[in-house]
Amino acid sequence: MSWGTEIWDQFDNLDKHTQWGIDFIERYAKFVKERLDIEQTYAKQLRNLVKKYCPKRSKEEEPRFTSCLSFYSVLNELNDYAGQREVVAEEMTHKVYGELMRYSQDFKAERKHHLQEGRKAQQHLDHCWKQMDNSKRKFERECKEAEKSQITYDRLDNDINATKSEVEKAKAQFYLRTHMADESKNEYAAQLQNFNGEQWKHFNNAIPHIFKNLQDMDERRTVKLGETYRSFAEAERRVIPIVSKCLEGMVSAAKAVDSRKDSIIVVESFKSGFDPPGDFPFEDFSQHLSRSGSDGTISSTPKVEREREAPAPRSDPKHPMSKTKNKLWLFGKKPKAPSLEDYSHLPPEQRRKRLQQRIDELGKELQKEIDQRDALNKMKDVYEKNPQMGDPISLQPKISETMCNMEKLRSEIHKNETWLSEVEGKQSSRGDRRHSADNHHHTPQGRESPEGSYTDDTSQEHQAPQKRTTPPKPGQPNPDPHEFDDEFDDDDPLPVIGHCKALYSFDGQNEGTLVMADDEVLYIIEEDKGDGWTRARKQSGEEGYVPTSYVEITMEKNSKGAVTYI
Repeated sequence: MSWGTEIWDQFDNLDKHTQWGIDFIERYAKFVKERLDIEQTYAKQLRNLVKKYCPKRSKEEEPRFTSCLSFYSVLNELNDYAGQREVVAEEMTHKVYGELMRYSQDFKAERKHHLQEGRKAQQHLDHCWKQMDNSKRKFERECKEAEKSQITYDRLDNDINATKSEVEKAKAQFYLRTHMADESKNEYAAQLQNFNGEQWKHFNNAIPHIFKNLQDMDERRTVKLGETYRSFAEAERRVIPIVSKCLEGMVSAAKAVDSRKDSIIVVESFKSGFDPPGDFPFEDFSQHLSRSGSDGTISSTPKVEREREAPAPRSDPKHPMSKTKNKLWLFGKKPKAPSLEDYSHLPPEQRRKRLQQRIDELGKELQKEIDQRDALNKMKDVYEKNPQMGDPISLQPKISETMCNMEKLRSEIHKNETWLSEVEGKQSSRGDRRHSADNHHHTPQGRESPEGSYTDDTSQEHQAPQKRTTPPKPGQPNPDPHEFDDEFDDDDPLPVIGHCKALYSFDGQNEGTLVMADDEVLYIIEEDKGDGWTRARKQSGEEGYVPTSYVEITMEKNSKGAVTYI
């Protein structure tokens, strides 16, 4: 159905309709713009979410649990999913929104051209009609003037008093007006014929052609809208296969969670390599007591003899059972101590793993240096055989540097292998050492440190050293670091679990130790873990470690594992 034949007289309405078409295109383009903005914002928020929860630690510090690894896999899949949302936004930007904006501009220009042609045709028809109307009015006016001149002529011709000249003059005026009326009639007829011809052309040729162009333009607009609707859906449908793979990856990550494997990893991570403590022998403290035959009273031993019989101060408070690791420090602030190069601050099993890991890494670096040395030697041989390719002497500094690096790495490997052999040797003889420790140390069964580790160092339960000679200092305190310690730090001060009195002065030169004067009273905030050090706090609030053998300790009755040291 053609607009030119059916609605030939609706030019103004077609003007309004095509303007509505432009407005609809722009409205739809605005919808697409807001839609792709939502996609871009969604993708950005997803990426920020993934970045927020992605691990920020090094690979060595990352947990190896399957639940954690699966969660990181889910994060990676979610990051890929966010990328697909960005692809959707990009597709909509270029193939829908951009196309709509370009077509809207072309549509406006084409509409303006067709409407201008229609207005020009209408103006030309109006001009023809005005010329015809003017000639018609002129013809009507001339006819009226001719009628008046005829009446005047007839009146004078019948008047006997009129002169001949007046009659002749009226006759001539009558003939003139009649002639002018005939000319106006001919002009009016010509203009009318011309207007009728132009009007036929206007409504049968010009207007149908213009309306046909407007109709084609509007139909193309409708087709373009349908194409953009399809492109809008295609942008979403193209990413569905990849989005499905992302979701499948998340499902696979969920299936990869293995509780048994995680339990094994926990054991491997926290296993210290120590044997469980053996049974404690019964200690008969009544062997030095004597009873009278009548009243059963106990005769006291002289103080001098008791002092003589008291155990001597321990010279080396360290004990293999004291090297515990992997405490979570849930209820107290962990002691900050630097990790040692030989990992001697770790339990045997963990120390062996760390040393073996370092030896493997050094072996890989050594292999790289060996490969580099071989490559340089081959290049040197090529240069010696073909001097035009390069100077072999120029490679000598690099070869020397590589050889030096190899020697350093070999030295490091040898040093770590020595430490590893020492650890493995200690582990093989741990059973004998444990048997010996059971015969010489007597620790109350079930005594537990505030962090949950056990200690078999019992010198704290015996009499404090006498003030005669200064006992040897234990090694530097090495509180055990743990990979999760930072997550359980607590800024609240540790509670006081006892107090002590300094038997000797201590300079506290090592980091983490506390200076104390002779007879100074300190608060106990952490028991000796078996390494010969006790954590104490001064009245001023300063905290640090002091040698256990340098102090006389009294534990609070209501503290956990409290024992009074006399």
